Amino acid sequence: MKKKRVLLKIGSNTLTKETDNISRGKIEDLAIQIAQLQDTHEFIIVTSGAIAVAKQFVKLESKRKPIFVKQALASIGQPHLIRIYQEIFREHSLLTSQCLLSYSDFEKKESRVNIVNTINVLVNNSYIPIINENDTVATDEIKFGDNDKLGALTASLLGVDLFVIATNTYGIYTKESINEKQPKTIEAVSNIDTLINQVVDSKSSHGSGGMQSKIEAALVAKKANIETWIVNGLEDDFIVNAMNNKIPFTRIK
Repeated sequence: MKKKRVLLKIGSNTLTKETDNISRGKIEDLAIQIAQLQDTHEFIIVTSGAIAVAKQFVKLESKRKPIFVKQALASIGQPHLIRIYQEIFREHSLLTSQCLLSYSDFEKKESRVNIVNTINVLVNNSYIPIINENDTVATDEIKFGDNDKLGALTASLLGVDLFVIATNTYGIYTKESINEKQPKTIEAVSNIDTLINQVVDSKSSHGSGGMQSKIEAALVAKKANIETWIVNGLEDDFIVNAMNNKIPFTRIK
C-alpha cells in the first residue's frame, strides 16, 4: 500500500510550548505520533527552533544590526536542535536526517531536482528528513516567515499529499469571534480569499510568522493542488486527533 506523504511544519512557538525553552516533551509527542502512523504515512518535517535553542544558554551582543545576532544564534542552536530530534526520535525507533535549505535552492532546476531525489532516497529508506531554513546565510526568513513559506515550497516541490502547519491556535478563527473573545474556528474552506478577510494578524512570541504568513503558505500549496491543515500543535496527539476529527482545525481544500 502506498503511504500518504505528509509535510509537517512546526514553528518555534509550538516547539517551546509558548515558553522560553525548547520542549523535549513536544518533540517526543511528535515522535510518538509518527511512530503510531508510520505504517500508513511517511513524514517530512520542516522545523524552526534553532534560535530558540541557542537563546537557552547563550547571550550574544552586537553593535551591528540585530539580524546578525539572530544568524549567529541560529548557527549555534541548529546542531543542538537536530541532536534533540535525533535523541528523542531514536528512542521510538525512528531515524532522522538533517537538511538545510535556502530559497535560492528552489530557483535553479538542478537544485530542485537534487532536493527531490535526496529526500526521496531518505524517505524510501525510512529516514525522516528534518528540514530547516539555512538561517546563517538567509535574512528574509528570520525576519518574516517562520518557515511557513519554506514548508509550502518544499511541500509543492515534493508533491506531498498533505501539508500540516502546527501553530498555537485551533486553526484560523473568524474575525467576529475574536472580537467577541469567543474564538470560533473556520473548519473548511476552498476559497482562500475568504480567509484573508478574516485574519487578525499577530506574531507569536518566538516565531516571526503570523496567520497571514500561514495563509500565504497555504496559497502556495493550493496552487500545487495540496490540501493544507492549520492545527493547534500545542495539543498532545494533535496530528492523530486532527486525522480523526477529534479537535477543531482549519482545512484548506
